[in-house]
Amino acid sequence: MKSLVGLCCALLLLIACDAPKREQGGKKLVVCTTGMITDLAANIGGQRIDVTGLMGPGVDPHYYKASQGDIKRLSDADLILYNGLFLEGKMEEIFAKMARKKKVVAVSSLIPHEQLRKPPEFKGHHDPHIWFDVSLWQQTIDLVVVSLSELDPAGAQDFERRGQAYATRLDSLHRWVGKQIEQVDPGRRVLVTAHDAFGYFGRAYNIEVLGLQGISTVAEYGVNDVSRLVDLIVERQVKAIFVESSVPQRSINAVREGCLARNHDVKIGGTLYSDAMGAKGSGADTYISMVQSNVNTIVGALK
Repeated sequence: MKSLVGLCCALLLLIACDAPKREQGGKKLVVCTTGMITDLAANIGGQRIDVTGLMGPGVDPHYYKASQGDIKRLSDADLILYNGLFLEGKMEEIFAKMARKKKVVAVSSLIPHEQLRKPPEFKGHHDPHIWFDVSLWQQTIDLVVVSLSELDPAGAQDFERRGQAYATRLDSLHRWVGKQIEQVDPGRRVLVTAHDAFGYFGRAYNIEVLGLQGISTVAEYGVNDVSRLVDLIVERQVKAIFVESSVPQRSINAVREGCLARNHDVKIGGTLYSDAMGAKGSGADTYISMVQSNVNTIVGALK
């Protein structure tokens, strides 16, 4: 709490001062939280804007705390894009203060609530992991196009054109995911991960999803949670369970050890990118390649 208060004080000091002026006619600076949003803004903004992201590969946004450097970048930004739906829980107070001085946009804000998951264990909040349903993530494009067009009116037509082109690519990706998952026998479509990040994925592509932890990795898991999941895996003879790149592997290792103790040799099916994309060269360093990597890993392990 003390660290958050300190950061908010620093924030108020920074936004009270005039940020360094960029050269007239220079590119606008857009600061994004997650890698998925950074990639979204870059695809739509193209060469007309500068895009920077705060959270790199392997970073868990549920736990993320803004550094003094992050506060400076946010203060200098012309536009801030974040996920919303309490994904960046520890930063929402900062965004609220920033919104007094500049445009701050939650990319999820125009998605109809009836299309959002509202798991009862998440204390009345909606599930923030909207990017796992490609058709849902596609709905964020129009808001980003509008936000960039307000920031740089001269580029509005370019942003609209790029947004439409990206939407077409996501249409194709959405159909591809569905076809790939259909390759797995319905009885084997059970996706077990460290935390319940893949709910939208399961709903969109007809695969059962089970997580050891809840929607947020801030939630703790206990012995009973491990036992419950082990019982289900053994009973259903699940072939593989999966590690997440942004969640410590020890939780899934505990589940596997429990299965081995019950004479069920469930394998680790691979690493999935859940709350963060992969590093450059990983084959999962864009939103589209991240989705493709996850699907190929899941299908390869469960088929």
